[in-house]
Amino acid sequence: MNQPIEPKSMEKTEEASLKRVFGLPTLVIYGVGDILGAGIYAVVGKIAGLAGTLVWASFLVAMSVAALTALSYAELGSRFPLSGGVACFVHRAFRTDWLSVIVGWLMFCTCIVSMATLSKAFAGYLTTFAPVFPAWLVVLALFCGLAFINFRGMQESSSLNIFCTTLEVSGLLVVILVSVLFISGGGTAGNVAVTAPVVSGQTLGWVAILQGAALAFYAFIGFEDIVNVAEEVNNPERNVPRAILLALGIAGVIYVLVSWLATQVVTPAELSASGAPLLDVVRRAQPNFPGVVFTFIALFAVLNTALLNFITASRLLFGMSRDGLLPAWFSKLHATRATPYRTIVVILPIAIFLALSGTLQFLAGTTATLILAMFCLVNLSLLIIKRREGNADGFRVPAIVPILALVSNLVLIAFASKESHLLAAAFTGLGFLLVLVRKALMKPSAA
Repeated sequence: MNQPIEPKSMEKTEEASLKRVFGLPTLVIYGVGDILGAGIYAVVGKIAGLAGTLVWASFLVAMSVAALTALSYAELGSRFPLSGGVACFVHRAFRTDWLSVIVGWLMFCTCIVSMATLSKAFAGYLTTFAPVFPAWLVVLALFCGLAFINFRGMQESSSLNIFCTTLEVSGLLVVILVSVLFISGGGTAGNVAVTAPVVSGQTLGWVAILQGAALAFYAFIGFEDIVNVAEEVNNPERNVPRAILLALGIAGVIYVLVSWLATQVVTPAELSASGAPLLDVVRRAQPNFPGVVFTFIALFAVLNTALLNFITASRLLFGMSRDGLLPAWFSKLHATRATPYRTIVVILPIAIFLALSGTLQFLAGTTATLILAMFCLVNLSLLIIKRREGNADGFRVPAIVPILALVSNLVLIAFASKESHLLAAAFTGLGFLLVLVRKALMKPSAA
C-alpha cells in the first residue's frame, strides 16, 4: 500500500511505442508554438494597467524568472528524458504517492483556470468587433465547441492546433510590422504613449513592474511541455535542454518587442481598458488594415491555447484515474471515439463557472500563481536529486540556479493579487482533501 504508484505512461508502456521524430529544429518550433500562445493576446493590456509604459520590463522580468526554472527543467529533462514531465521529476525526488496526486491536481487546476482566462479574452476580442453578442453567450458557445472538438479526438484537435499556431504567430508579426511602420512614420499616438501616466495615478517603480511580471508570467507558460515529448526526441539529453532555452529566448524577445511597441502606439490606460488590446494597436497603427482579419487571427490564437488546455486537463484526469490516483469512473473511454468523454463532461461546467464569475486579470493571475507553485516543486526536486545522486553526464547547472529559481518564483507569487492567492490556496486545499479521501478509500482494500 505504501509503495509509490508510478504512472503507467511514465516509463513502462510508452518506451516501446513512441518514435523519435523530433530533431533540435523541430523541437524548438514545437516549443515556440507552445509558448507563443494566447497569453500576450489576453494579458498585455492588463499588464500595461499595472506597469504603464514599462510593460516591456515586466515581460523581461517574467522571462528572466522563467529562464531560471527553464534551466532546472533542462537538467531534469537531460537526466530523465521521459514523458512524465513534472510528475516524473517530483516522484523521483520525493518518492511519495500523495505528492504525485497534488502535482497532478495543480496541473489540472492550472489548465481549467487558464481555459476560463482565455474564454474571457476570446469574448473580449469578439464583442469588440461584434458587440451584438453578449459575452456570456460567447463563453458558452466557445466551451461547447471546444468540448465537441475534444470529444471527436486527437486527429481533429491536432489539425486545428497546427492551423491556429500559424495564425497566432502571424498575428504577432502583424503587430510588430504595423507598429514599426507607424513609429517610423512619426505617428502621434506613439509620442503620447511614451509620456502617458500610468492608470489610476500609479507611480512607476519596481513594485509596479513586479506586479506586472507576476501577471506576465502567464504568457510564458508552455516551455515546460517540451520535456513531455522527451521520449520522441533524437538525442534528448542534448536536444531537450537546448530546445527549452532557445524556445523561451525566442518567445521572450517577441513578447518584449510586442509589449514595448504596443505602448508606443496606444497609451497604457487605453490598453488596460480594452477588451482587445492588440486589435486596438493594429487599428491605431494602420487604420486601413482590415480589423476583421486581425480579429480572426486573435480569436483562433486564443481558441488554440484554450483547446490545448482542455485536452491536457481531460487527459490528466484520465491518466490519474487509470493509474489509481482517482476513481476508475474517470478512465472510461467512449465506445466509438475512444476519448475520455467523462472527464470532458466534468471539466466543462467548472470552466464555465470560473469564466462567468471571474475577471480576466484575476483568472490569469491565479493561473500564473498555480504554475509558479508547481515550478517551486520542480526546483526543490532538482535540489534533492542533485544532493542524492550527484552530477552525471549531460546538461547540468550549479545548485545556485534552482535556488535562485525557487526564490524568484516565490517573489512573483508574493506580488500576485490577493484574490489570486485565495483561489490558488482554495484549489491546493481541495488537492489535499482529494489525497485524504483517496487514502480513506484505500484503507478497506488494504485490510
